[in-house]
Amino acid sequence: MSQDTFNLDKNQLVQRAFDQMDQHIQNADYTFRQKLALTCRILFDNGHDSGLAGQITARAEQPGTFLTQQLGFGFDEITAKNLLLVDENLQVLEGEGMANPANRFHAWVYRARPDVHCIIHTHAVHTAALSMLEVPLEISHMDNCVLYDDVAFLPKWPGVPVGNEEGELIASALGNKRALLLAHHGLLVACGSIEEACLLALAFERAARMQLLAASAGCIQPIDPELGREAHDWILRAQRSAAAFAYYARRSLKNLHNADCLIE
Repeated sequence: MSQDTFNLDKNQLVQRAFDQMDQHIQNADYTFRQKLALTCRILFDNGHDSGLAGQITARAEQPGTFLTQQLGFGFDEITAKNLLLVDENLQVLEGEGMANPANRFHAWVYRARPDVHCIIHTHAVHTAALSMLEVPLEISHMDNCVLYDDVAFLPKWPGVPVGNEEGELIASALGNKRALLLAHHGLLVACGSIEEACLLALAFERAARMQLLAASAGCIQPIDPELGREAHDWILRAQRSAAAFAYYARRSLKNLHNADCLIE
């Protein structure tokens, strides 16, 4: 039976939409490793390629361990099979080769944030360009509100992030936010799921590109904070993230070059 929705207020319509998402949207049928490998391919396909720079990690079942890519492989070469299982000291527990030494700061973030289960760090070109200006990321468009009031800023570059000092600094700068812009460096997202981290990394780079475009034409105008927070919560819905991740996965898997990423 159809329901007349024209007499419902906005909060009721939002809740109705959430209920429908929970009913109709299913998580994509990928394993944990496959999601991580797919995220690497999705990021590569959407402007996050920077050679061997950047890392992705996800907490593993055993406390103090996480999955990450092997040093020497680009995001476009990561498969579910060639991911490494490492401990907090970056000692390889499963797999061949070595992890990126810069993964040390990921361990500091995981220690500081028990809610975080996936971290992505890239040098996506528009984010990297924005970071050279030493200005924060501005969220002033509806599409980017998944990051509204959720991006911290580290205004000074601490150098190559392979020491414990950089790990402590980055974890402290992130605070309780889901994302961080590192001056003269790049982006960091730290989220509760692989899907959410993937989507926020994509949103971050798009927001940086839009900021550079808008700032070149005039002064960026802020959006209403209440509406920004409303849009943030609307977009950052687990089932919505699942649907968006599944879309990007389908899109990347249409590229035959990415077909091997699901091999375990």
